[in-house]
Order: sequence, then structure tokens, then C-alpha cells
Amino acid sequence: MRISEDDYLWFAGRALDGMTAILTDLGDERANRRPPLPGTNTPYAIVTHCLGVLEFWVGALVAGRAVERDRAAEFTASGSVAGLVSRVAAAKDQLRADLAVAEPAAPLRAPAPPKYADTPAGRTQGGALQHVYEELAQHHGQLELTRDILRQSRPASAV
Repeated sequence: MRISEDDYLWFAGRALDGMTAILTDLGDERANRRPPLPGTNTPYAIVTHCLGVLEFWVGALVAGRAVERDRAAEFTASGSVAGLVSRVAAAKDQLRADLAVAEPAAPLRAPAPPKYADTPAGRTQGGALQHVYEELAQHHGQLELTRDILRQSRPASAV
């Protein structure tokens, strides 16, 4: 089974566009707020993490680009929604360019993290691309729930 580049971009773009719509709806203040639950992340951090996933898994492992990633910093990131939405747009353009050199049946162009080495995500470029979509879809759903919780909760300063 094969999926075309355009089809993959449609699905990935749908998840990313959904995330940017949520960020825009929340605005700067709520997009940078953690829901009042243990272990949660801000919407801004969730989307920043998704950009890190794209950069590392597609940029480095599929396209073979040199990538510097600070995964831990993704979860503490904050900033303006407009700036992050611009970064998402640029990431979508980069994804299109990276897919142009992808060889789905070929091995990864760089080593996968050890916990993925013996999984489909860690063996082939196609597996890595499927993992990226899995992450985007998962985090889009997480972001929808996070948005709903933030809409219902008051800021910490108002409590």
C-alpha cells in the first residue's frame, strides 16, 4: 500500500491547520496557560512539540537534514500565537520539500531514538512518516481537549 505525497500532506496539514485554529481561538494568554490538571502542557508547548517532531522525524530521519532539537525545551516554550502560526506555515512548506526526497521503503537517513529502533517507525522512512502522522493526530486531539478545559477554567490569577 502506498500513499501519495499530496494525500500525506492533506492529512498532516489538516491536523496542523486544526492546531493553528485552536491557537488562534485561544489567543496569546490562554495558549500559554496550562490546564489545571497534573502533568499538562500549554497549547503553545503542544504545538511547539509537534514542530519538533516534524523537524526531527521528517527533517533528519527521512530527508537527512542536519537538525538540532531540544525536546525538553519544546514543553516549556511560550510566545505569541501569531509567531507560532507562522512557524507552522513554514513547517508545512518544509514538510512538502522533505517529502519530495523521501523514499518510504528505504531505511532512515539517521538513527532513530533507541526506544523506536526495533519498531516500524525506526526501520523505514515510511514508518517514520506514519509515526509523524500518529503524533500529529494524537496531539491535535489533545489540543482540542486542552482548549475545552481552558475555556472552562479561570486563570490562576483569578482563583
